[in-house]
Amino acid sequence: MTVDYKDVATLRVFLTERGRIIPRRVSGNCMRHQRVLTVEIKRARNIALLAFAEEQR
Repeated sequence: MTVDYKDVATLRVFLTERGRIIPRRVSGNCMRHQRVLTVEIKRARNIALLAFAEEQR
């Protein structure tokens, strides 16, 4: 699995509708890939490609 912080569409698959990262037991990733995924999501959030949290309606 190669995930890049610039690939926002792929990263959104691993986020809930409220913007939380889906846990490893739900997503099916192994520990190493989940860590890589988490780092890439946090990078995308820091440069404002992804929101930290979605607004509640």
